[in-house]
Amino acid sequence: QVELVESGGGLVQPGGSLRLSCTASGITVSIYDMHWYRQAPGKQRELVATVYSAGITNYADFVKGRFIISRENAKKTVYLQLNSLKPEDTAVYYCNAVLNKFNYWGQGTQVTVSS
Repeated sequence: QVELVESGGGLVQPGGSLRLSCTASGITVSIYDMHWYRQAPGKQRELVATVYSAGITNYADFVKGRFIISRENAKKTVYLQLNSLKPEDTAVYYCNAVLNKFNYWGQGTQVTVSS
């Protein structure tokens, strides 16, 4: 059974920071491409950041320079460091693992940016 579990979300003021974690079980994380998505109420789920199995990273333009995605394969964990947070970053953040036809999702963790 495959499970992805996100953690680290919470309430933070604008300009603050948060570190999200996604810990996987049931898969070999090192060979999966790992993504973070987010979804705000009434909006489509959008891709935030990717770290490929080879270690290459990609970011959406709206978070570039503020967020950092990383992975620790031995811990079966992927991180998303969120810095300089804005109210528009408020969303549920989801972890996603992809390998060819395999595609797994976590339950999400809520990030709320508000003063």
